[in-house]
Formats: sequence, structure tokens, C-alpha cells
Amino acid sequence: MKKKEKMGNGAVKVIPLGGLEQIGMNITAFETESSIIVVDCGLAFPEDDMLGIDLVIPDISYLLDNRDKVKGFVITHGHEDHIGSLPYVLQQLNVPIYATKLTMAIIENKLKEHNLINNVKRKVVTYGQYINLGDFRIEFIRTNHSIADSAALAIYTPAGIIVHTGDFKVDYTPVYGDTIDLARFGELGKKGVLALMCDSTNVLNPGFTESERTVGKTFDTIFEENSKSRIIVATFASNVDRVQQIINSAAKQKRKVVIEGRSMVNIVNTAIELGYIQMPDNMMISLEEMKNYSDDQIVLITTGSQGEAMAALSRIAASIHRKVTIMPGDVVIFSSRPIPGNEKSVAKVINELSQKGAKVIIQDTHVSGHACEEEVKLIYSLVRPKFAIPVHGEYRHLLGQGLVAQKMGVDKDNVKILRSGEVLELKADSAKVTGTVRAQGIMVDGLGVGDVGNIVLRDRQHLSENGLLVVVLTLERGSNTILAGPDIVSRGFVYVRESENLMDECREVVNIALDRLYDRGVTDWGRIKTEIKDSLNDFLWKKTKRNPMILPIIMEV
Repeated sequence: MKKKEKMGNGAVKVIPLGGLEQIGMNITAFETESSIIVVDCGLAFPEDDMLGIDLVIPDISYLLDNRDKVKGFVITHGHEDHIGSLPYVLQQLNVPIYATKLTMAIIENKLKEHNLINNVKRKVVTYGQYINLGDFRIEFIRTNHSIADSAALAIYTPAGIIVHTGDFKVDYTPVYGDTIDLARFGELGKKGVLALMCDSTNVLNPGFTESERTVGKTFDTIFEENSKSRIIVATFASNVDRVQQIINSAAKQKRKVVIEGRSMVNIVNTAIELGYIQMPDNMMISLEEMKNYSDDQIVLITTGSQGEAMAALSRIAASIHRKVTIMPGDVVIFSSRPIPGNEKSVAKVINELSQKGAKVIIQDTHVSGHACEEEVKLIYSLVRPKFAIPVHGEYRHLLGQGLVAQKMGVDKDNVKILRSGEVLELKADSAKVTGTVRAQGIMVDGLGVGDVGNIVLRDRQHLSENGLLVVVLTLERGSNTILAGPDIVSRGFVYVRESENLMDECREVVNIALDRLYDRGVTDWGRIKTEIKDSLNDFLWKKTKRNPMILPIIMEV
């Protein structure tokens, strides 16, 4: 769907292009008659069945169809699921970016990697500041999350105020900066809020999320109990507050800190430069300098807490890291919880580390950056929205927040649980879905963006499960007489040297099929290939109960 019907002056459309029914790829467009703003532009990591896919980015066809209306990207914070797609999207849709200081610095690192830094307009925004973009006025409000400089947004639209929380929690003792600006949420509630778009990730967990600062005490205890060992801590590169607490605990024991993993090095260096991480002089050393110190003088902070195959910790565990080798007595701390779907990868890394004699610690060194049920209730009680639009989460999370909204006084009919791509038209007294736009993910494989679709994935799945059989034959031009072959090559189906009888039988099946076609005077290559595939498929299913991919190749002489 491209251009849509005109809206009345007092209307705004909310169009989630990703981030619903999944964790990740958060991106939402807000549209009036003459303007569009886009909140966040994240990526998602591939599902298990997306073989060979590196990343999934949002489909921005709708924004491209309306590119003249798009005024800019407004970013809530610096996590991959909110900024990761910007380098890909900006190549097609170059509009300004608005974000807080640390968030912008992390985005700029990405733009440098993709040689876009000089082409994209950027504006750093402070809390309490307003920016005017077309028909929209946007205010940044301080929140707490597992990365500093996170913001909620108050979006002033022709229909009324929409509050978008971004990812948040209520942390009364944050590691860096001030606590969430609850007073501002309350002031907006008194003015009258049309709709609240609230983070749903942790809403199914009762109570409150613990303060990030509680993790620091746990690190102190673990460091004291393992004072003679080398300590390796794996965490998310973007969890700047967590890195600060690891540094604090290391400083108490006068340990040197080594940072490993490309994303970790980039973000930590940026955070130190901007003052978001405080580190004593000469405390950080390079990997090469590590050999000059004893084990009890070292802390290694690394990526790989999710078992990612190419992350530093996974390479260390698999003994393929060039500079770090696990020794018996090393202590490895996983300072994160496995994202759903990553449990097997994490378990594999833990087992590999344990086999090499490392002591692995996985409990009590992580708290979530997302609000639990009571914090979500607190935001509803302050904002008192007319409509509730749960965001950021799988369907069960969105549903859970819908129930919380009802408990907090939002009318059941005013809770709008959307799917990615649905268009919600909001007016002062109504909210209804008026259409849909394209919003599937686009798969990134190496340097290819969008060139791998469902058909290619289906072929990869087929190959991975059943293997490949290639049938090669040479025909004489004109007469279609067989001059050579059929030769049969097997990959991932059976080992040819141990299955010579089966290969001979396959050749016979192909010869019989070709004789049949020859007798009927069939010369069309398409029909010849189809007949070969069908005959071999039937034979191999009866013989082996397997369905390899069959690829006939015909050459003409």
C-alpha cells in the first residue's frame, strides 16, 4: 500500500514497521497529512531457521514511498535493537537524526564504519529540549535503562500528546546520571495524554526491576572470593553502566582492565571519551600487555555473553582466539541472561570453558534494563492515557501490558494491540486500524541486503536437511543423443564411495527416464530436467526415505 487516504487535521497515524510480536527491530512511524517522523531504527538477530543470515532490518518501503514527508529519525537510546539498522536505512533515506549525546556518539561510530558520517545531518538533544519536525513537536524526557542517556519521548501531534517510553525501568539509584523524571510524566498526565506507547518486555514479571547498582555489590563479592584468579567478564557491549561497575570492582583490587571484542572496544572508548565511564589513569592495558601481569592483576571485559559464534568469548572458549587462552583456575562471569533462542549457544560456550578448567559464574550478575509490572503501573498512574498501545515485545508481552492498562483504568476498547505494519489512526476521541503497509524484515547476508528471500531460505533449509544430488549429462545438439553421462555427484546426501550401488541405480533410473522421453520425441530441456527430477525423487524416496535437492545439468555438444 502506498499513499493513503487523506486525514483530517486533528488526526495522526501510528505505523509500527517492526518491534511488535518480536524482541528487536524497533521502528515506528508517526504520520500527519504533511509530515512523518520515525522513532528508532533497530535490527533483529536471525531466527534459527534463517540459515546464513547475519541480521534482519526493517522494510522501509512505506517511508520510501512517502520520502518527501519524512522529517527525521528520533532515537530513544543506543542499543542495537533501536539503532542497528540506521546505516542500511540511511543509504536509501537520508534524513536528519536526533538523539542524546551518548546515543549519537554510538550512532556516529556506526556511520563511520559505513562511510556515511559526512553525509548525514545529526543533532544532539538534551533532556527537556523540544524539537520541531513538520507537524510534530518532540520533547526528550530522562529515563533509566541499561545504557546511559536513554530517553522517553512526548510527541505533540495535531490529535494530542503521545508518550513513547522507549526501553526503560525506574531506577532510584542509577550508576550514571539522575533517576527517571517521574515528575515530568506526571505533568504530562495532568495536561492530558492521548496515548501511551509503553515498553512491554518485562511486564509479565511482577514487582519492580532491581537497581543496576545492586550488581556492583555482587561483583565486589565475586572479585574478593577469587582474588588469586584471572577474571573474565562477558556482558553486552552497550551496557555501559555494567562495564563501569566491573571497572569499580577491579579498581578496588588494583587490577588492570583489558577490553576485548570490536563492539566492546568501540563503545567503551566512546563512553570514556565522553565521561560516561570513569576509569583511573593507566588502568586500561592492551591485550599485548596482558602477559606482563600475573593472573590476579587482570580483568578481561569481553563480548560474547550470548554465545555468538564470532564474539570474543566464543573464540576464546573454542581455542581459536589468537591472544587469549583459557587456563585452569580462570574465573569467567556471564553478566547477562540468555536472550530467548540463545540458550543452546550459551550452554555450549559454558561447557567448553568448563572443560578447559575455568570456573564459570552465571548467577546474580545481571539485572534487567526493562520495567516490571509495578513500574509499568506507575507510568500509567502518572500519564493516565486515554489509549494504550503496548510496544516492544512478543504478542504475550503486549497482551500482558494490555491487561495492566485495563487494571490502571484504560477502557478495554481503548487498548490497541497492533501487529507490525498495521496503521492506527488516532483522533482526540477515537483510535482505529485503517489499513496495513509492508513491514516484513529484510535479511542481510554478508554484503547482500534483501537479496535472500523466503525461497532462497527454503532452498538452504532443504539443502541443510537432505543434501544435494547433481545429475550431469551431455546431449548431442539436434538429435538429443546422450554423448556422456549421466554422472551423479552427491553433496551432503550420501558418501559416494560407500554407496556405489545406489549411484549405479540412480544412473539407471535417469537412463530409463531419458529413453522414455526419447521414444516420445521430447526435446525440450525443461521437460527433460523435470522428468529426471521426478523419477529420481520417486526412486530415492522409496529406497532411502530421503528427499535430496536434485539439480539436473544438461550440456550440449
